[in-house]
Amino acid sequence: MQSKVSSRRSFEWRNYIVYFVFIGVFLFFLFSIGDSGFLKPSNLLSIVRTTTMTTLIAVAMTFTIAAGEFDLSVGATAAFGAIFAALAIQATGNAFIGILAGLAGGAIVGAANGALVAGLGIPSFIVTVGMQMVVRGADMWLTNTKPIIIGDAAFNNIFGQASIGPVPVLVIWTVAALLIGHIVLKKTSYGREVLATGANRVAAEFSGISTKKIKFMVMLVIGIVAAISGMLSAGLMQTARSTIGEGGIELNAIAAAILGGAALSGGKGSIIGTVVASLLIGVINNGIVIMGLNIAQQYMVTGAIIILAIAFGEKRKKV
Repeated sequence: MQSKVSSRRSFEWRNYIVYFVFIGVFLFFLFSIGDSGFLKPSNLLSIVRTTTMTTLIAVAMTFTIAAGEFDLSVGATAAFGAIFAALAIQATGNAFIGILAGLAGGAIVGAANGALVAGLGIPSFIVTVGMQMVVRGADMWLTNTKPIIIGDAAFNNIFGQASIGPVPVLVIWTVAALLIGHIVLKKTSYGREVLATGANRVAAEFSGISTKKIKFMVMLVIGIVAAISGMLSAGLMQTARSTIGEGGIELNAIAAAILGGAALSGGKGSIIGTVVASLLIGVINNGIVIMGLNIAQQYMVTGAIIILAIAFGEKRKKV
């Protein structure tokens, strides 16, 4: 009996590890570089702004992992969506058409991934690694590796430049992703079906869930969300580039999802935990910059977070 109670307590502690780590890291930077501008509201808002792209993808990745799949093509898809949007705006001068084109770009990649994974049963890891190369090549071909200037003020304001009062629009995008993702995962039948599919596909099918449809949908949705993230980056920089999403954004998103509560085996996920984990990575990167450490050290710390995320994810699965 005592062993069971101890195991349960350990399980609960691991479920909240991301919050403890976030508080610990935040306090570390508070006491070590608090007098260097770390606590300034502008810097704290900057952390949220710079992590928005990763946060949105991480929220969608939580659904994907919870359904038992992965998507390693999201970085290239982000650039693809941004490039589609920029080219459409350049051709029509209409921001709305540009947004639709960007979403369509993400949907094309997501639907292709979903068809190969759900329809043909090819492992998502293999599909999305190959798709990443195909789409990144298309990004370079469409842009001739040159940036596409986006001069449409409406598009740039919606996707990065504007503020509502003192709050940057990118912060609002983060809050929206948190609220929508949490409600859909925890309060809707779709969310329950995603979790059921990842937990036990055979049992889910016996209960009447179309697991192929669910797997197709999570791949489609993450493609669309990646395109939105790419447009956020393009709106902020006022240019669409083939390099958007490079630098391991897909690994950061996976790390945030797993550290936030998703299990590598599927069937679990926490949108709140994912967003906190994404912000944790942002806090660490921001603190390292203020401390004067270099980009190599940023990569080392982020890599360590990814390893820890996977380690804790595996422990949660086995408990």
